[in-house]
Amino acid sequence: MNLSMPVIQTKTKLTEELNKLGNNQDLGLVPTMGALHKGHASLIQKAVEENKNVVVSIFVNPTQFNNKEDLDKYPKTLVSDVQLISAISDDIIVFAPDVAEIYPDTIIPKIYDFEGLDKVMEGEFRDDHFNGVGTIVEELLKTVKPTRAYFGEKDFQQLRIIQKLTEIQHIPVEIIGCEIVREDHGLAMSSRNERLSEKIRLKAAFIYDTLKTAKIKFGMENALNVKDWVINEFEKTDEFQLEYFDITDIETLTPIQNKINNIKYRAFIAVYVEDVRLIDNIALN
Repeated sequence: MNLSMPVIQTKTKLTEELNKLGNNQDLGLVPTMGALHKGHASLIQKAVEENKNVVVSIFVNPTQFNNKEDLDKYPKTLVSDVQLISAISDDIIVFAPDVAEIYPDTIIPKIYDFEGLDKVMEGEFRDDHFNGVGTIVEELLKTVKPTRAYFGEKDFQQLRIIQKLTEIQHIPVEIIGCEIVREDHGLAMSSRNERLSEKIRLKAAFIYDTLKTAKIKFGMENALNVKDWVINEFEKTDEFQLEYFDITDIETLTPIQNKINNIKYRAFIAVYVEDVRLIDNIALN
Protein backbone atom coordinates (compact mmCIF):
# COMPACT_ATOMS: atom_id res chain seq x y z
CA MET A 1 0.00 0.00 0.00
CA ASN A 2 1.67 3.19 -1.22
CA LEU A 3 0.81 5.89 1.30
CA SER A 4 1.96 9.50 0.93
CA MET A 5 2.58 9.97 4.67
CA PRO A 6 3.08 7.75 7.75
CA VAL A 7 -0.03 6.16 9.25
CA ILE A 8 -0.13 5.07 12.89
CA GLN A 9 -2.07 1.90 13.61
CA THR A 10 -1.70 1.33 17.36
CA LYS A 11 -2.64 3.38 20.43
CA THR A 12 0.82 2.77 21.89
CA LYS A 13 2.56 4.26 18.86
CA LEU A 14 0.07 7.15 18.78
CA THR A 15 0.80 7.97 22.41
CA GLU A 16 4.53 7.92 21.65
CA GLU A 17 4.05 10.39 18.79
CA LEU A 18 1.86 12.67 20.88
CA ASN A 19 4.43 12.64 23.70
CA LYS A 20 7.02 13.96 21.23
CA LEU A 21 4.89 17.08 20.82
CA GLY A 22 5.54 18.04 24.44
CA ASN A 23 2.77 20.02 26.04
CA ASN A 24 -0.31 19.19 23.91
CA GLN A 25 -2.28 22.26 24.92
CA ASP A 26 -3.06 23.08 21.31
CA LEU A 27 -4.10 19.79 19.71
CA GLY A 28 -7.01 19.26 17.34
CA LEU A 29 -8.76 15.96 16.59
CA VAL A 30 -10.90 15.17 13.55
CA PRO A 31 -12.52 11.72 13.96
CA THR A 32 -13.61 10.16 10.65
CA MET A 33 -14.64 6.81 9.21
CA GLY A 34 -12.61 7.43 6.07
CA ALA A 35 -13.98 7.73 2.53
CA LEU A 36 -13.00 11.37 2.92
CA HIS A 37 -14.52 14.15 0.80
CA LYS A 38 -14.61 17.95 0.75
CA GLY A 39 -16.76 17.99 3.88
CA HIS A 40 -14.06 16.19 5.84
CA ALA A 41 -11.41 18.38 4.21
CA SER A 42 -13.15 21.48 5.58
CA LEU A 43 -13.06 20.01 9.11
CA ILE A 44 -9.38 19.15 8.78
CA GLN A 45 -8.55 22.58 7.35
CA LYS A 46 -10.33 24.29 10.25
CA ALA A 47 -8.46 22.09 12.75
CA VAL A 48 -5.14 22.97 11.09
CA GLU A 49 -5.94 26.68 11.25
CA GLU A 50 -6.93 26.58 14.93
CA ASN A 51 -4.33 24.19 16.41
CA LYS A 52 -0.56 23.72 16.39
CA ASN A 53 -0.97 19.96 15.93
CA VAL A 54 -3.76 17.85 14.44
CA VAL A 55 -4.72 14.18 14.59
CA VAL A 56 -7.10 12.73 12.00
CA SER A 57 -8.47 9.30 12.88
CA ILE A 58 -9.76 6.89 10.25
CA PHE A 59 -11.78 4.02 11.68
CA VAL A 60 -14.92 2.34 10.37
CA ASN A 61 -16.59 1.71 13.71
CA PRO A 62 -18.64 -1.53 13.66
CA THR A 63 -20.63 -0.73 16.82
CA GLN A 64 -22.48 2.20 15.23
CA PHE A 65 -23.89 0.15 12.34
CA ASN A 66 -27.17 -1.57 13.11
CA ASN A 67 -27.24 -2.95 9.56
CA LYS A 68 -24.34 -5.32 8.75
CA GLU A 69 -24.91 -4.78 5.03
CA ASP A 70 -24.23 -1.05 5.52
CA LEU A 71 -21.02 -1.89 7.37
CA ASP A 72 -19.91 -4.28 4.62
CA LYS A 73 -20.66 -1.69 1.92
CA TYR A 74 -18.89 1.17 3.68
CA PRO A 75 -15.99 2.20 1.40
CA LYS A 76 -12.43 1.72 2.64
CA THR A 77 -10.19 4.16 0.77
CA LEU A 78 -7.14 4.65 2.98
CA VAL A 79 -4.72 5.55 0.18
CA SER A 80 -6.90 8.33 -1.25
CA ASP A 81 -7.87 9.45 2.28
CA VAL A 82 -4.20 9.93 3.19
CA GLN A 83 -3.60 11.78 -0.09
CA LEU A 84 -6.42 14.20 0.76
CA ILE A 85 -5.01 14.75 4.26
CA SER A 86 -1.43 15.28 3.05
CA ALA A 87 -2.65 17.84 0.50
CA ILE A 88 -3.91 19.94 3.44
CA SER A 89 -0.80 19.48 5.58
CA ASP A 90 1.96 16.88 5.80
CA ASP A 91 2.33 17.57 9.53
CA ILE A 92 -0.98 15.89 10.42
CA ILE A 93 -0.85 12.70 12.48
CA VAL A 94 -3.03 10.02 10.88
CA PHE A 95 -4.35 7.30 13.20
CA ALA A 96 -5.92 4.34 11.39
CA PRO A 97 -6.29 1.39 13.80
CA ASP A 98 -7.89 -1.92 12.96
CA VAL A 99 -10.92 -3.25 14.82
CA ALA A 100 -8.87 -5.46 17.17
CA GLU A 101 -6.91 -2.42 18.35
CA ILE A 102 -10.07 -0.60 19.45
CA TYR A 103 -12.08 -3.67 20.52
CA PRO A 104 -9.47 -6.21 21.70
CA ASP A 105 -11.97 -8.44 23.52
CA THR A 106 -15.52 -8.07 22.23
CA ILE A 107 -17.12 -5.73 19.71
CA ILE A 108 -19.76 -4.40 22.07
CA PRO A 109 -20.60 -0.73 22.69
CA LYS A 110 -20.77 0.86 26.11
CA ILE A 111 -24.21 1.97 27.31
CA TYR A 112 -24.73 5.66 28.01
CA ASP A 113 -27.50 7.83 29.36
CA PHE A 114 -27.71 10.70 26.88
CA GLU A 115 -30.80 12.09 28.63
CA GLY A 116 -33.12 11.41 25.70
CA LEU A 117 -30.98 12.99 22.97
CA ASP A 118 -30.51 9.52 21.47
CA LYS A 119 -34.16 8.44 21.55
CA VAL A 120 -35.51 10.58 18.70
CA MET A 121 -34.87 10.74 14.94
CA GLU A 122 -31.77 8.63 14.21
CA GLY A 123 -32.08 6.88 17.56
CA GLU A 124 -35.65 5.85 16.79
CA PHE A 125 -34.59 4.05 13.61
CA ARG A 126 -31.06 2.89 14.50
CA ASP A 127 -30.90 0.83 17.70
CA ASP A 128 -27.74 1.37 19.77
CA HIS A 129 -26.26 3.61 17.06
CA PHE A 130 -25.35 6.40 19.46
CA ASN A 131 -23.97 4.01 22.08
CA GLY A 132 -21.60 2.87 19.33
CA VAL A 133 -20.72 6.47 18.43
CA GLY A 134 -20.16 7.34 22.08
CA THR A 135 -17.92 4.30 22.61
CA ILE A 136 -15.48 5.16 19.81
CA VAL A 137 -15.51 8.91 20.42
CA GLU A 138 -14.83 8.46 24.13
CA GLU A 139 -11.96 6.10 23.28
CA LEU A 140 -10.48 8.60 20.82
CA LEU A 141 -10.87 11.60 23.12
CA LYS A 142 -9.25 9.79 26.04
CA THR A 143 -6.41 8.44 23.87
CA VAL A 144 -5.60 11.63 21.95
CA LYS A 145 -6.55 14.11 24.72
CA PRO A 146 -7.20 16.93 22.24
CA THR A 147 -7.88 20.56 23.08
CA ARG A 148 -10.58 20.68 20.41
CA ALA A 149 -12.46 18.05 18.39
CA TYR A 150 -14.28 18.81 15.13
CA PHE A 151 -17.56 17.36 13.89
CA GLY A 152 -19.80 18.27 10.96
CA GLU A 153 -23.29 19.66 11.51
CA LYS A 154 -24.71 17.28 8.88
CA ASP A 155 -24.83 14.85 11.80
CA PHE A 156 -26.22 17.50 14.15
CA GLN A 157 -27.88 15.00 16.49
CA GLN A 158 -24.55 13.19 16.78
CA LEU A 159 -22.85 16.51 17.51
CA ARG A 160 -25.25 17.21 20.39
CA ILE A 161 -24.75 13.70 21.76
CA ILE A 162 -20.97 14.05 21.67
CA GLN A 163 -21.28 17.34 23.54
CA LYS A 164 -23.39 15.50 26.13
CA LEU A 165 -20.84 12.64 26.21
CA THR A 166 -18.02 14.99 27.20
CA GLU A 167 -20.25 16.44 29.91
CA ILE A 168 -21.30 13.14 31.50
CA GLN A 169 -17.83 11.55 31.15
CA HIS A 170 -16.06 14.73 32.32
CA ILE A 171 -13.76 14.90 29.30
CA PRO A 172 -12.01 18.29 29.06
CA VAL A 173 -12.31 19.09 25.36
CA GLU A 174 -14.03 21.77 23.26
CA ILE A 175 -16.42 20.16 20.76
CA ILE A 176 -16.66 22.32 17.64
CA GLY A 177 -19.50 21.95 15.15
CA CYS A 178 -18.72 22.89 11.56
CA GLU A 179 -21.13 23.98 8.84
CA ILE A 180 -22.51 21.46 6.36
CA VAL A 181 -20.55 21.32 3.12
CA ARG A 182 -22.75 20.77 0.07
CA GLU A 183 -22.36 19.69 -3.52
CA ASP A 184 -22.94 22.42 -6.11
CA HIS A 185 -26.64 21.57 -6.39
CA GLY A 186 -27.20 21.49 -2.63
CA LEU A 187 -26.99 17.81 -1.62
CA ALA A 188 -25.13 17.49 1.69
CA MET A 189 -21.75 15.87 1.09
CA SER A 190 -21.55 12.26 2.26
CA SER A 191 -19.55 9.17 1.35
CA ARG A 192 -22.93 7.56 0.65
CA ASN A 193 -23.47 9.93 -2.29
CA GLU A 194 -20.94 7.85 -4.25
CA ARG A 195 -23.42 4.97 -4.24
CA LEU A 196 -26.02 7.02 -6.13
CA SER A 197 -26.42 7.01 -9.89
CA GLU A 198 -25.40 10.28 -11.52
CA LYS A 199 -29.00 11.06 -12.46
CA ILE A 200 -30.38 10.50 -8.97
CA ARG A 201 -27.45 12.29 -7.32
CA LEU A 202 -28.48 15.45 -9.19
CA LYS A 203 -32.17 14.89 -8.43
CA ALA A 204 -31.33 14.49 -4.72
CA ALA A 205 -31.07 18.28 -4.56
CA PHE A 206 -34.80 17.85 -3.94
CA ILE A 207 -34.00 17.03 -0.29
CA TYR A 208 -32.24 20.32 0.44
CA ASP A 209 -34.71 22.30 -1.68
CA THR A 210 -37.51 20.88 0.48
CA LEU A 211 -35.66 21.88 3.66
CA LYS A 212 -35.14 25.43 2.38
CA THR A 213 -38.82 25.81 1.59
CA ALA A 214 -39.74 24.31 4.98
CA LYS A 215 -37.57 26.99 6.60
CA ILE A 216 -39.51 29.73 4.80
CA LYS A 217 -42.82 28.16 5.75
CA PHE A 218 -41.68 27.79 9.38
CA GLY A 219 -41.43 31.58 9.57
CA MET A 220 -45.07 31.95 8.58
CA GLU A 221 -46.97 28.80 9.51
CA ASN A 222 -47.67 26.34 12.30
CA ALA A 223 -44.84 23.79 12.65
CA LEU A 224 -47.21 20.84 12.29
CA ASN A 225 -48.46 22.29 9.00
CA VAL A 226 -44.87 22.49 7.81
CA LYS A 227 -44.35 18.84 8.68
CA ASP A 228 -47.52 17.83 6.83
CA TRP A 229 -46.36 19.81 3.80
CA VAL A 230 -42.99 18.02 3.73
CA ILE A 231 -44.64 14.59 4.04
CA ASN A 232 -46.97 15.50 1.18
CA GLU A 233 -44.07 16.62 -1.03
CA PHE A 234 -42.36 13.25 -0.63
CA GLU A 235 -45.59 11.37 -1.28
CA LYS A 236 -45.62 13.00 -4.72
CA THR A 237 -42.37 11.29 -5.74
CA ASP A 238 -41.70 7.60 -6.34
CA GLU A 239 -37.91 7.92 -6.17
CA PHE A 240 -37.51 9.34 -2.65
CA GLN A 241 -38.93 7.61 0.43
CA LEU A 242 -39.16 9.80 3.52
CA GLU A 243 -38.17 7.99 6.72
CA TYR A 244 -38.70 10.97 9.02
CA PHE A 245 -38.96 14.74 9.10
CA ASP A 246 -38.83 16.44 12.49
CA ILE A 247 -38.54 19.95 13.84
CA THR A 248 -36.89 20.14 17.27
CA ASP A 249 -35.28 22.66 19.55
CA ILE A 250 -31.51 22.44 19.17
CA GLU A 251 -30.70 21.88 22.85
CA THR A 252 -32.88 18.94 23.88
CA LEU A 253 -33.88 17.75 20.37
CA THR A 254 -37.45 17.57 21.64
CA PRO A 255 -39.94 17.60 18.74
CA ILE A 256 -41.79 20.90 18.58
CA GLN A 257 -45.38 21.26 19.73
CA ASN A 258 -45.73 25.03 19.64
CA LYS A 259 -43.14 27.65 18.76
CA ILE A 260 -41.61 29.38 21.77
CA ASN A 261 -39.86 32.72 21.51
CA ASN A 262 -36.08 32.71 22.03
CA ILE A 263 -35.84 28.96 21.34
CA LYS A 264 -33.70 27.95 18.37
CA TYR A 265 -35.16 25.25 16.13
CA ARG A 266 -33.76 22.95 13.48
CA ALA A 267 -35.42 20.69 10.89
CA PHE A 268 -34.07 17.15 10.40
CA ILE A 269 -34.72 14.71 7.58
CA ALA A 270 -33.82 11.14 6.58
CA VAL A 271 -34.58 9.84 3.10
CA TYR A 272 -34.05 6.61 1.17
CA VAL A 273 -33.19 6.74 -2.52
CA GLU A 274 -31.77 3.84 -4.57
CA ASP A 275 -31.46 1.91 -1.27
CA VAL A 276 -29.12 4.61 0.07
CA ARG A 277 -30.06 6.41 3.26
CA LEU A 278 -29.35 10.16 3.25
CA ILE A 279 -29.73 12.62 6.13
CA ASP A 280 -29.72 16.41 6.24
CA ASN A 281 -30.83 19.29 8.44
CA ILE A 282 -31.24 23.05 8.43
CA ALA A 283 -31.36 25.80 11.05
CA LEU A 284 -34.81 27.40 11.07
CA ASN A 285 -34.23 30.59 13.07
